[in-house]
Amino acid sequence: MVAETAEDTGFAAVWTRAQGIPGWLTRAQALVLWQAASRTDGLVVEIGSHQGRSTIVLAATGRRVVAIDPFVDGPMFGGTATREKFTANIAAAGVEVELIAEPSTAVRPRWRERIDVLYIDGKHDYWTVSDDLRWTSHVRGQVLVHDAFSSVGVTLALLRHVMPGRRLRYLGRTGSLARFEVAPPSLRDRAGMVGELPWWLRNVAIKVLLRGGRLLGRHRPDPY
Repeated sequence: MVAETAEDTGFAAVWTRAQGIPGWLTRAQALVLWQAASRTDGLVVEIGSHQGRSTIVLAATGRRVVAIDPFVDGPMFGGTATREKFTANIAAAGVEVELIAEPSTAVRPRWRERIDVLYIDGKHDYWTVSDDLRWTSHVRGQVLVHDAFSSVGVTLALLRHVMPGRRLRYLGRTGSLARFEVAPPSLRDRAGMVGELPWWLRNVAIKVLLRGGRLLGRHRPDPY
């Protein structure tokens, strides 16, 4: 858990506005984003913006924020309607955001800028997350990954590409928001990721039960 400090005086007001926007980001996780962006003078890149809940938190710090989201059509993502809500929410919050409305996998090969904070919360399948983790080659600061040790695809990608790697050091998590920094990992850092597996298995079991309820006609929000 990251504690709120005296330097976070503007966060409460920002969260009051952002929390009314649909999304899975919690207040504690929003504070992590706020602090990560506030403590850099560089570029913040967000992969997966939905209706702008996290985007507003990041952009309200006054840093340059690039949001990447293709706003795919379909009942899960909402397509054009979601993009319109995103645009309206950003305008209402009075923040500036550079939107790239394309898949992150299409943008990455042509990306050339240095990134100071990377926030990954895009499509949660293993293959997309694996590709999104390749963005870390541009990062010189922090990497924040939502739904880590919660979503199957996100967790498997982290275990396959980050845990045995030599570029990212695991700092811990706030709920399902995992924090990494660009630094050589130690055995203790790798062990920290392994230590999250029981929590991950617990989450998978809960989501299987939720899925079962949906199949039986019990319509509940599905964070899978």
